[in-house]
Parts: sequence; structure tokens; C-alpha cells
Amino acid sequence: MRINPETELKIDRLIEKMTVSEKVGQLHQIGPSPVGGFEISRQDAEAMYKTGKITAETYNAIINHTLMDKREDEIRKGKVGSFIGVDDLEKANALQKIAVEESRLGIPMIMGMDVIHGHKTIFPVPLAQACCFDEKTFEVSSSVAAGEAREDGIHWTYAPMSDIARDARWGRTAEGFGEDTLLASRCAAAAVSGFQGDDLSDGKHIAACAKHFAAYGACEGGRDYDTVDMSIPKFYEVYLPPFKAAVDAGAATVMAAFNDLNGVPCTVNKWLLKEVLRKQLGFNGFVISDAHAIEECVEHGIAQDIFDAVKQAITAGCDMDLGSDAYTGYLERAVTDGEVDMKDLDASVRAVLRVKFALGLFDAPYTPVKKASSKLSEAHRKCALEIARKSAVLLKNNNNLLPFSRGLKIAVVGAAAADRDEMHGTWCCSSESGTAVSLIDALKSRGINLTYNPCVSENEPLNRAELYETIENSDAVIACLLYHGAGEADSRTDLGISEPQREMLSLLKQAGKPVAAVLFNGRPLALGNVIDMPDAFLEAWHLGSEAGNAIADILFGDYNPTGRLAVTLPHNSAEYPIYYNHPNTGRPAKEDVKWCSKYADSPVKPLFPFGFGLSYTEFRYSELTCKADNDILTVSVTVTNAGERAGEETVQTYVHRKAADRVRPVKELKEYTKVWLDAGESKTVSVRLTHESLGYYNTKAEYVTDESLFRIWMGHDSASDEYIEVLF
Repeated sequence: MRINPETELKIDRLIEKMTVSEKVGQLHQIGPSPVGGFEISRQDAEAMYKTGKITAETYNAIINHTLMDKREDEIRKGKVGSFIGVDDLEKANALQKIAVEESRLGIPMIMGMDVIHGHKTIFPVPLAQACCFDEKTFEVSSSVAAGEAREDGIHWTYAPMSDIARDARWGRTAEGFGEDTLLASRCAAAAVSGFQGDDLSDGKHIAACAKHFAAYGACEGGRDYDTVDMSIPKFYEVYLPPFKAAVDAGAATVMAAFNDLNGVPCTVNKWLLKEVLRKQLGFNGFVISDAHAIEECVEHGIAQDIFDAVKQAITAGCDMDLGSDAYTGYLERAVTDGEVDMKDLDASVRAVLRVKFALGLFDAPYTPVKKASSKLSEAHRKCALEIARKSAVLLKNNNNLLPFSRGLKIAVVGAAAADRDEMHGTWCCSSESGTAVSLIDALKSRGINLTYNPCVSENEPLNRAELYETIENSDAVIACLLYHGAGEADSRTDLGISEPQREMLSLLKQAGKPVAAVLFNGRPLALGNVIDMPDAFLEAWHLGSEAGNAIADILFGDYNPTGRLAVTLPHNSAEYPIYYNHPNTGRPAKEDVKWCSKYADSPVKPLFPFGFGLSYTEFRYSELTCKADNDILTVSVTVTNAGERAGEETVQTYVHRKAADRVRPVKELKEYTKVWLDAGESKTVSVRLTHESLGYYNTKAEYVTDESLFRIWMGHDSASDEYIEVLF
């Protein structure tokens, strides 16, 4: 965000007029549940009440759906700065009217919502979209989502999730951009640009929120809300860059993470929020806690009580309290008693007001009702389709089974094939039921000769008789597989395909029919015990509103797949965490050596490496060269389309520094670029690297860019073998 001197003067004058109570009110966000911007079930509320997590009053409000009701008097008194989860335009405008026209100072409220990968028009989950290896798609999808959300009176989203995630047991892996720092950084910056545009006040964009600051993706064991302990050089090198990219792109807000980082909860971590975020990264928006994270510092054991937690949080630079009454309950007293410096309170209020001014809320606080909404429009669906097609990853295609001929008789099995809502995936708070295109919808619209029967769902027994009857007269089978679990509070230890679905694949293999498996999922899975059963395997993820059309386009050859894995896929769940750019060891893994770094009962190489993805044509690489010229290292390779169909290849450049003060990863992605090649065509692809881009953090967390011997690869994925060595 840019600092506007005129706006800062307006903020000065406004703060001078505010009472302490009104200042605290600006830092108070109200939500519909103790976990954030969405309601929870009666059972979950009851469990929280029994464990003392919530009061009887809050419990009753949750089950009666009144947690956000009867707040009008608080708004009039200037005690509410923001709402989360108001998805009704009329209600949002009515609440805003009270704040603007009935409160003493007329300060507008900011309305937040979890607009993670779409609003009404749903795009692929972020992890899937990262598989495009094209960050511009995030500019498009986030811009579309922002426009639709703003029409509903929403000013602010809690995205992009900029956490590096290398352990798929963590359910929130779906919300981020995968395991690689470079790819995640570019996706995060693009998402911020898409959400915010060039002018937040134009009524078409919303404020972004880079989350979860910081290193939440490294939670121990992949367990949500758990501890994170890592070296500071690793933090700067791997986990901080995506947040830096988001801040550099102008992110208006940042969300502090639930976890502790090296023993200090991020919510009260002054070094993290003030030294790193504000001073080093230059962030000048505001920081919001995660849901109830301030009061949870008591449970962490770093605060004696909520009063103590509030003092620590505001002093550390946590500006807004999400969903609890921690600040409204204790902060005014802490300031009045002199236990919190007024300067800290004013700094937080200033940051919040700065974003409200940037959004244009003081000039245009209400959202007009549009006669012609853009939501789920033909244009937006077209954008969703284009991105969904790019996001799917073809993992296997034996004997070129795919693409199918349109003249074939196709049997489709698996309940996910016709489940429209399943196409949305996790974090679709405002999506409308039944609006997505299922695979069956898409196949029928194309006139495909098909027979469909669910036969099996994820966790219900397989109906063998129905399976055999469905496939009996078919030429080929599409077997739709589902792994539903993904999202917050959905950490899991078993990341494999369920037993009923494995049984289905086994019987299909025995039947001798050509089978193409299509997997619907929001997180990376271990596919070692199913990958050999079908002839083709499409990682379709949760692709959103146009999922069915995108998949049908790929299966029947209307689109040549280009998706590449933004994560490494293992054989077994127990191999997590797994990622391609792991550090060197003194005993690197080798299949035929016992005394080395590996599992004795699992292959050394992953099932599918980071960056992997098949096409309907074949690309070959040759003539890898490097040329150094002062601070520029130009790396080139010739790429040839050796197949019979035009296609797009994603050329990936990896490096390994041979010697350093701190052990380096075996490979690091440093650049990727796309090239379109007609059948038989060859092109030379070149990338430029600099000393700055090849640097690293030493043991003192100093960035080092000295000369070294490097190995450099340019190839199809992170497992490419051919490299060249250069002193640079």
C-alpha cells in the first residue's frame, strides 16, 4: 500500500477526536462463530462449550444463529470496526448505515469474507491453480472473485494463503501454492494484484490479506494449530519470501498465524510483526489475528490471562482482533491504567483507518444494488474454464489411451462424477449449490455415448453387480475417485484412496476394460497402491464451477493437458513430509545402498516429482548451455516437440550450489517459462539468472551472493537428469 500524505492528515484529525473506547472499537471484528467467518454445527458448539472454550451465552447465540445479531447499539457507540461473514448485501448496507449515519464520528466498517478461490464463480483450489505454473491465472481468478464479492458488499478477503506446505497431512495445503518458494511467491504476488487492482477504491476490487504470518505451513506433524520450530536462516530462505512478495505487491492486510514460531505465538511475536513485517518488509497496512488467537495465547502458556494476552498482542503489533471480545473487553482498561502505551493503540488504529480510506469507504460506504450482476456470468465461467483446464495434471497415459475418441461407448462409475457441489472443494463460503458443472453434465452436453452408475462413493461399499452391469457393453471406463477431506481442522494421517474405491479399480483392471481414472481432491495424496490399476490417471483436483467441462475437454482431446505438479507425490502416506528441494545429506539416498538416508520399505524416488505432468505429445531436450556475462548467467536449452500434436511445454530451471556456509538443497527452482511448439518444431529457450537470484542465507541469516560452482538443469520437471556445471 502507498502512503498518501493527505490521507495521513485526515487520519491524524480523526484520531484526535476519538475516545479510547472508539479507538478500541476500530480494532474489533465480529464474526458468526468462534472459528471465524462461518457458522459451525451445533455439535461443534456443544463440544467447545463443554471444554470451556466458549461461554453459555456464546453457545446459545451460535445454535440460535444470533451471534452477529443485535449489534446495532455497539455500532452506534463506535465499538465495531469490522464484520466477517456478512454475505447479504442488504444487511451489510444496513449495518454500514448505522456506522456512518448514527455513530458519533461516522467511521465506516470494513466487511470481510473468506473469498479464497472464487466468490460465486468458483475457480480451482489454489493448490490446483498453482499447477498451471502460470501466476497470471491468479491475477484473473482473484480479479473476478474480487468483482463479484464487491457487488455483495464485501471489501476484504482473507487470501492469499502464502504458506509453504510440504506436509500434505496439513489440510490447509489446499489453500496455498504448494512446496516451492519461487512458485508460491509469484502466485501470492499475482493474487494480491488481482484482488486489489490498481485502485482499491474503484468499487471492483477488495483488500487482500496475506496469511498466515508466518511459517504456519510447517506446523509439526501437519497438525493444524501446532507448533513450528525452525532455524532463522530457513525461515528467511523458504517461508518468508512469499509474504515479502505479497507485501511488495501491495497487500493491504496480513493475518498473524495461530502457531508459535520458535516458542513465541505469532499473535504476540513483536520480532515477527514489527521487526520483520513492518521494518524489514516495509508493510504499512494492518495485521489481524486469526480467529480467537489473542485469547488462545493463554492456552499457549505465554500469557497469564486474557488481559495479559491483550497487552502482549497490541504491543507486538497485532492490530485487529478477529471474532473475540479480547480487545473490547480489556484493551481500554490496559491503556487507561498505563499498561499499554497510547502510541501502540494509535498506531493500530491508524493502520486500520489507512485501509478503510484506501478502499474509498469514507467517500462511498454503501454498495449499490446492481441490476445486472457479473456473478456466474458467461464471461466469468469462461475464465474459470480456461484456468481449470490448465490446472489438471495428467499423471499417466499408458498406450496413449487418452484422448478418447468421441465414437466410443463410455462407462462412467464413481459418485463424484455427478456431484456438482463436490467440484467446488474447500473454502467456498458464498458458492451456490448446484451451479457447478459435473463431469456427467459435461459428457451429456457433448453427446457422448455413456452409461453412468455411481456404484461406489468414498466411504460406502462398492456395489459389484452395478459395476459389472455398467461396464458390460462399454469400450472404455472413466473411474471417478474422490478424497473429500481438505481444509482447516482437517489434518489427516491416511492420505490414500479409500478401500471401496481401490476395490473398484482392482475389479476394473481384472475385467480387462481400458480405464481412465479421474481423481477429485483438494490435497496431495499417496497413490502408490492404486496408480498401477488404471491405464490413465488424471489428477483433476477440485476445479470449481467449470470442473466437468474442463475434464471432458482433456479426456476427449479438446485440450492438450499442460498442468504440472506444484507438490511432490509419494508412494505412501508415511513418506510425508516430502519435497523435492530437501537439503543434501552426507549419505544421499540410493536404491542399492543400505546405509543411506532412505526408508527401507519404500522407493527412494517419489511416485511423481515436483513439476511433473504429461501431455498428449512428447517433448525432448538437447544442447544445454550456459554463458556468464558479468552479473548475468544465460542458460539455454533446445526443446523439440517429438510428437504428432502441437502442445505447450513448461521448461523448468533448477540449480544446486556446490559449496556454501550452510547445506544447500539438492535442487532449487529458479525459473520456469512456457513454450508452444507445433509437431516437429524445435525452439531454443533461454533464461537469465543473476547472483542475487542464486544467493542464500548463511548461518547468521545474512544473504550471500558470492561466486560458486553451480549445477544447472533445464528440463521437464525436478527429476530431470542432464545438468551442466558453471562457475558463477
